[in-house]
Amino acid sequence: MIRVPSPAKLNLFLHITGQLANGYHQLQTIFQLIDLYDWLEFSPSSTAEIKIKGLNSVEQQQNLIYKAAKLIQPYASQFCGLNIQIEKNIPMGAGLGGGSSNAATTLIVLNQLWHCGRNKQQLSQLAMQLGADVPIFVHGKNAWAEGIGEQLSFINLPKKQFIALKPDCFISTQLLFSQKKLTRDSKQTKFCAYQQTPSDFGNNFEPLARSLYPQVDEAMQYLDQFGVAKLTGTGACVFVEVMETMNIEFILNHSPCTAYLVNSLDESPLNQFSIA
Repeated sequence: MIRVPSPAKLNLFLHITGQLANGYHQLQTIFQLIDLYDWLEFSPSSTAEIKIKGLNSVEQQQNLIYKAAKLIQPYASQFCGLNIQIEKNIPMGAGLGGGSSNAATTLIVLNQLWHCGRNKQQLSQLAMQLGADVPIFVHGKNAWAEGIGEQLSFINLPKKQFIALKPDCFISTQLLFSQKKLTRDSKQTKFCAYQQTPSDFGNNFEPLARSLYPQVDEAMQYLDQFGVAKLTGTGACVFVEVMETMNIEFILNHSPCTAYLVNSLDESPLNQFSIA
């Protein structure tokens, strides 16, 4: 049995800079990996089936773990059936990338377990078929991202703590993208500009998420008392950087919804993964 962590991420900002002819949106963002983990267990099965346990709310055929396994299976030189158990700690529909991370974790583990022989770049190309933010978890490094999220420039970020809140709602990404008020023409910028004034960088989805989902607005108003609250991805999670003057215990205990204290990661622990 193989048990591995699957980390979450925060978008430290998210700007939409344009829209392509095929409908996809171009963006700029920073992916920051954090130490909030799902855990995946891979156990060989006596059959040739791949079974996912621990996530009954998602049909197996629609589960990104299953899709990742089927995507890499044609490259397997030593295929075996699997029982994959997931311990879900990253909230779903939160903008923390839990499903994408699970998919990337599956690609990384099965690449070794099934002797698929794919290198990091090849795994990243497969990952793109599962979602624009799956490659970042394959590479397992913090990155400045452009294009539709697939153009990654790996960066060093200072170690930080964050308080993240998960409002009790599930945001429809499709609904947010369909809003006419969504800003789609943010001016392109550079990482050095972010480094100079990170507080100037927000999330284009935030005003819409706050107006359409009162729970998000409530969470952001709460965190705004202590710092500069931000939305991650298309939400619903919001977060604030921890400062020395903050009473962390008070903020966590009085939160209007589920609260997490998380640490930034320099890289994913999966970068050290190897089957002996």
